[in-house]
Amino acid sequence: METGTGPTTAPPLPRRLLATLLLVPLLAALALWAFAWPAARTAPRDLPLGVAGPDAAVTQVEARLNVHKGAFDLHRYADEPAARAAIEDRDVYGAVVVTAQGTTLLTASAASPLVAQLLHQAVAQSGDVKTVDVVAAPANDPRGAALAGSVLPLAMAGIAAGAVVSLLGLAGWRAVAALIGSAALVGAVAAGIAGGWLGVLAGDFWAEAGALGLATLAVSAAVAGMNALVGRAGVAAVAGTMMLIGNPFSGASSAPQMLPAPIGTLGQWLPPGAGATLLRSVSFFDGAAALTPALTLTWWATIGLGAVLLGAALKGRGTGAGVAG
Repeated sequence: METGTGPTTAPPLPRRLLATLLLVPLLAALALWAFAWPAARTAPRDLPLGVAGPDAAVTQVEARLNVHKGAFDLHRYADEPAARAAIEDRDVYGAVVVTAQGTTLLTASAASPLVAQLLHQAVAQSGDVKTVDVVAAPANDPRGAALAGSVLPLAMAGIAAGAVVSLLGLAGWRAVAALIGSAALVGAVAAGIAGGWLGVLAGDFWAEAGALGLATLAVSAAVAGMNALVGRAGVAAVAGTMMLIGNPFSGASSAPQMLPAPIGTLGQWLPPGAGATLLRSVSFFDGAAALTPALTLTWWATIGLGAVLLGAALKGRGTGAGVAG
């Protein structure tokens, strides 16, 4: 009696056709929701904003800003130097400073050109207000389009690196070395292109290369780690998460506080969002507020590389047990 199983057969044609007809619209709807919904609902939500000056004047400014309920998270500072320091430390996106000479709006277009424009519309157009860009965006990228546009290519580079390592059958420490090496090269090349050639970055080359490389490694390690543990389904899951969730929820083109809750926060927990925030910090703010996104990316990279090593160990143990049996 024959006990072996025969070759697997594909599902019947009607079932495959039905699956295709259902899956394609579902994916289209998911992509439209992920990309279009945040863009259509972009607005300030507890956006950190400073106010400085005499108490009576500051109270009046706060009353005007609080008309936009839930839009701003206001922080009081003693004077203009304190407000400037808060902007440079990335504690706030801007500040309204009231003095005997008049009102000044301090912005930081390097943190978010869209937020700087929004603050100008909300504050500067209401009267005789002077606007000062404390940390300006590069002249070659005044709208921040190039930096925001780097999120998707870095995610794709990470997905590609993780997939190639998996397809080549690299495992264990060889896979770890390949992932780290490829991420380092991507970081150096990307920093050279964005900073040296396009001139859209303004910080230290090695710091920028490190940020770009770490963002790439976070994605590639996650892809290879999931492949090592669960196979190709894991690769698809990570790739889909980075492309359909991480990229549109990154807030790179606006700010996390400009996205509907809670996706602005969720986006910062994923490599694309954390990578964009880290790159802004090291490129324009001398590393201010870089710790949290750097730790987020390090966590993703560490867990992913650990999964690569664990998958190799489990496979080796299973092979050894099979030989012994």
